[in-house]
Amino acid sequence: MICRGLYFEDFSTGGQYATDRRTITEADHINFTTAFGFFEPLFMDRAYVVNETPYKKPIVPGALTFSISEGLTILSGILHGTGLAFLGVELKVVRPVFIGDTVGVKIDVVDKRQTRKPDRGVVTFFQQVNNQDDEPVMEYTIRRMIRRKQG
Repeated sequence: MICRGLYFEDFSTGGQYATDRRTITEADHINFTTAFGFFEPLFMDRAYVVNETPYKKPIVPGALTFSISEGLTILSGILHGTGLAFLGVELKVVRPVFIGDTVGVKIDVVDKRQTRKPDRGVVTFFQQVNNQDDEPVMEYTIRRMIRRKQG
């Protein structure tokens, strides 16, 4: 049996979903920052962070937090086999995320619209990434093209 995500018709404005949670490890941080060239002292130099920033412990790039939140969204299954395209995002970082923080995503459907093509529609989601203390660390509005039911 093939599991399917939700179709365009299954989403309704006001609908809410939540992902599992995931702890961001030092290995995640090192792999991401080195693979994608985030060689800023803010991410790579603990003495700099302690002495020159208000954080006092290593933070992770917002791009890593976004990537993990999108991974959690995909793992939730709501887009499996029905998500067709990422159409755009407006993102706000609310507070820093630290190595060792555990994040999860709350997903709200805020809009949906049909397209000229009968096999797809566009769904807009507001996604709030929260840490282990249920504090928001990132918020973003994202538009996705979603497959419609056939027939």
